[in-house]
Amino acid sequence: MSNFILKSSYSPSGDQPNAINSLVKGIENNEKYQTLEGVTGSGKTFTVANVISKVKRPSLVLAHNKTLAAQLYTELKEYFLNTNIDNAYIKKVAFQYFNNDYDCARNFLVSLQEQNDRIIDQKSLF
Repeated sequence: MSNFILKSSYSPSGDQPNAINSLVKGIENNEKYQTLEGVTGSGKTFTVANVISKVKRPSLVLAHNKTLAAQLYTELKEYFLNTNIDNAYIKKVAFQYFNNDYDCARNFLVSLQEQNDRIIDQKSLF
């Protein structure tokens, strides 16, 4: 099993340490919704990678298009060299089905959680 060890020559800076700590605390407190906002190039992916590394839990990373999904996949592969990063697409039809069937979506995510050493990335909704 991977330990979700983050490999980077960078350290969190600026607002990132507070964002990381806040997101980690929210996960530990089972907060249902959290949002990380930032302008292009502000280090959101690096921030999320740090959160994944700290909580050491399987993660599902969603992107609204294939271009962003590919970018996230590439960056996460670089950050987590010894962690399985899966590359999968959810077609629009499946997303609409999940949208209409909460239990189906929940079961799908629970099955991913059972894979303790994975970061599931490149989820494209379209």
